[in-house]
Amino acid sequence: MVALCGAAVSCRAADVAPAKGKNYQVAIQNFAFAPKTITVPVGARVVWTNRDEEPHVITSAGSLFASSKALDTSDSYGVTFSKPGTYAYYCSIHPMMVGTIIVQ
Repeated sequence: MVALCGAAVSCRAADVAPAKGKNYQVAIQNFAFAPKTITVPVGARVVWTNRDEEPHVITSAGSLFASSKALDTSDSYGVTFSKPGTYAYYCSIHPMMVGTIIVQ
């Protein structure tokens, strides 16, 4: 997978306190991300929560944000996206699990 970021757009993300305090949720359930694609504003924090019985690791395609630790059932991981761009990600344990964050 490749992140779709232009030369004029930085695609780095910071795992810091969210601007405007808005969290967007992505469930990990049935070996899939729900929603698979989510569009959020700059400064939004996306929080993944594992609802499966198996562990999952959130991994950025292209290393645009830090990977999570292995998330056990009910564990969560969040990233605040400070720059616009398209951030593709997957589970490094189950690479068929893919998702996209679009930051506008």
